[in-house]
Amino acid sequence: MSNPLEDLSEAGVSVWLDDISRTRLRTGNLTELMSTHKVVGVTSNPSIFDKALAEGDAYDEQVSELAARGVSVEEAVRLLTAYDIRWAADTLRPVYDATDRVDGRVSLEVDPRMAMETERTVAEAKALWWLVDRPNLMIKIPATAEGLPAITRVLGLGISVNVTLIFSLERYRQVMDAFLEGMELARANGHDLSRIQSVASFFVSRVDAEVDKRLRAIGTEEATALLGRAALANARLAYQAYEQVFEGKEWKALEALGAKPQRPLWASTGVKDPAYEDTLYVTGLVARDTVNTMPQATLDAVGDHAVVAGNTVLGSYAQAHADFAALEAAGVNLTEVFGHLETDGVAKFVASWESLLKGLSEKLAASA
Repeated sequence: MSNPLEDLSEAGVSVWLDDISRTRLRTGNLTELMSTHKVVGVTSNPSIFDKALAEGDAYDEQVSELAARGVSVEEAVRLLTAYDIRWAADTLRPVYDATDRVDGRVSLEVDPRMAMETERTVAEAKALWWLVDRPNLMIKIPATAEGLPAITRVLGLGISVNVTLIFSLERYRQVMDAFLEGMELARANGHDLSRIQSVASFFVSRVDAEVDKRLRAIGTEEATALLGRAALANARLAYQAYEQVFEGKEWKALEALGAKPQRPLWASTGVKDPAYEDTLYVTGLVARDTVNTMPQATLDAVGDHAVVAGNTVLGSYAQAHADFAALEAAGVNLTEVFGHLETDGVAKFVASWESLLKGLSEKLAASA
C-alpha cells in the first residue's frame, strides 16, 4: 500500500513536526517519527514550550539546578529551551548532512515580546545562535514591520532564519525582499551562502478561521459558498509569488554563489473547523520545494488516510485569484483580516511566553 507521507516527500514536500518536548526526546519518539513518518525537521514556538513545561516532570532536574544557581526566569527559559533544541538538532543531524544542509533543521523563536523591536530581535537572535551552537538551527523571527530589517541583518550574520507569522501576500513579498537583501549582506560579509538556510512560514488555518467567521456574519448565499476557500487560495498565491521571485535575475546571481532559496513553509496546518477534512491543509498544498510543519494529530492523520495525488498548487492560480475577488465582493476586507491576524498572532505568542515565564517562575521558587 502507498504511504501518504512517503508520497508527500517524493512530491517535494519536506515533512516537519510542529512540536517538541523533552519527553518526546527522552523516549526516542522524534527518532521514531523520522523513520515511520518521514519527519525531517522540527519547529517550536512559545505555545509548544509552555505546554511541554507544564506537563510531567521531565524538566524538574534542570529546573532544580537552575534554581540552585539563582538564575533569572528569563535566562532559565533560554537554557531550558536551548537544551531541547540542541538535542533535537543532534537527533536530526544525519538528515542535515544527507540533504546538503537543506533539511534536518530545528527552529527556536526569539522572545515574542521583542516582535516590534528590531535591535532587541537581532541581539536575541545572535544570543540564541551562540547558545544552541548547532549549524542546523534556525532562529524564528516574526514577520512584523520591525522584524523585516532584523531578518535581513540576522541573515547577513550567517545565521539561518525561519520567518514566522506571515499571513498576507504583501507581507510575504516583503519577507522575500528581506531575504534577498540578507543574502547579499551575508555575501558582502564573507559568509558561505550555501550554509545559510531560510524558510518563510505562511500561516494557513488561521486565515480560514477568521475569514469564515466574517463570511458567516455576512450570511448571504454568496458568502457562505466561499467558506473554507480563503486559506488555500492565499497559500497558493504565495507559492506563485515564490516562483516569480526565485526565477528572477537577482536570485539567480545569488544561486550561482551557492545560495539556497527561501522555501515556503505551510504552518498552522491543523484544521480548526471539524467540518473540514483533517488533512485539508496538507493535501491541498502539495508543491515542490515546500515544507509542511504539522502538529502530531495532523501528522498521524496524513499518515493514516491522506490521498496525495501529485501537485495541487500548480494550475490553481486563476481560481485562487477568483476566490480572492469573490471574497472581497462578498464584503470581506482581506487587508483588514491579515492585519488582525498578524497582531493577534503576536499577542497569542506573547501570552504563551508570559504563561511560560509564570509557570517556570513558580517551579523555580518551589525548587529553591
